[in-house]
Amino acid sequence: MSAPASLAHSRSCRMDTHAHVFQKDLPLTDGRRYAPGYDATLDTYLQLLNTHGIGRAVLVQPSFLGTDNRYLLQALSREPHRLRGVAVVAPDVSEAELAGLHAQGVTGIRLNLIGQALPDLRAKPWASLLERLSRLGWHIELHRNAQDLAPMLDRLLETGVPVVVDHFGRPDPEKGVHDPGFKTLLGYGGTGRVWVKVSGAYRCAVPGSAFVREATGQLVEHFGAERLMWGSDWPHTQHERVMNYGQSLSTLLELGLEAAVVDAILCTTPASFYGFEQESTDRSTPAAAAL
Repeated sequence: MSAPASLAHSRSCRMDTHAHVFQKDLPLTDGRRYAPGYDATLDTYLQLLNTHGIGRAVLVQPSFLGTDNRYLLQALSREPHRLRGVAVVAPDVSEAELAGLHAQGVTGIRLNLIGQALPDLRAKPWASLLERLSRLGWHIELHRNAQDLAPMLDRLLETGVPVVVDHFGRPDPEKGVHDPGFKTLLGYGGTGRVWVKVSGAYRCAVPGSAFVREATGQLVEHFGAERLMWGSDWPHTQHERVMNYGQSLSTLLELGLEAAVVDAILCTTPASFYGFEQESTDRSTPAAAAL
């Protein structure tokens, strides 16, 4: 008889792979879709991690800060053994800047393409950037509506760069798991090079629907728990009134998944992917490079 999912593994191993920290008075990028009216500080976030028994976390650069990763790096510097980062960079970013980000705990970059034109990843300077990311052993975190994921995934997989798909793949809330784009995403489970974050369901589900249960079940079936990771999406920007940290965690824990599946999603998969299983002071061999 298996242990209850909530007790299956030491709570200290649990990991949150998607959260943001920022202050409302930071310089904001032009063309942003959203501007925060409050602070989401590292101190507040660490308190939430401690309260909910989350040992480690990944901080993702907010889209409204653009390529100015200074606040993210400041946070990473305070907890280098507990935190990893996902940055946002310009396609023509220098080798020196990438090396600096790598040394400070960044393991990948995010392409947040919601509401934007799809870039031509075969054209320069994108092609050059992808080659450099592959050499670093970094990953690409992809945020785009489900209907547009396939061409982006195909190109990224050609480069050998591991890909993490945000927020269940962002299907149309009205279609849920029946969104053709979500069904296509499931087909990438067999590649072994695509991971999916079961996070931010409120961004792609009708309230009160069975989306989370249905989508998680199908993702486990097609990707395996070894390719799924949980993220709180704290501070739940634009959805703060309907979600909090505890609810976000409970969304996963209350699905009734097998203990081994929950262990993988919360502990072993993210620990391996983000390099926590091989702590190194020089970070010369990122975990993603060996996957």
